[in-house]
Amino acid sequence: KRGRIIVTGSISAIAARPTISAYIASKGAVHALTRELAVELAKEGITVNAIAPGYFATEMNTALIDNIEFNDWVCKRTPAARWGKPEELGPACVFLASDEASFVNGHVLVVDGAFTAAM
Repeated sequence: KRGRIIVTGSISAIAARPTISAYIASKGAVHALTRELAVELAKEGITVNAIAPGYFATEMNTALIDNIEFNDWVCKRTPAARWGKPEELGPACVFLASDEASFVNGHVLVVDGAFTAAM
């Protein structure tokens, strides 16, 4: 009678960017669904949380990384001054799946090098 559901959201659901409205709306829905399922499944011993990655250097983002203007914007806008590495998401997932996170439920864990914390 225990379980963990971890979904992938996005900082785009928190800090919007022009031209990607469908993506932003869909990730906003993922965050809302995370909260709803957390409430619905808590009595079953199931936690439901989301990870909201910032800008991560992956194959899917190659075109953005190769775009000098966009790459510079990400690095200047992110207080960590770089793109995230995919292996930096794993520890967040391990934590949310662990017994130590048994009372963390309905949370969106932002992993973004302080992108959304900065003005």
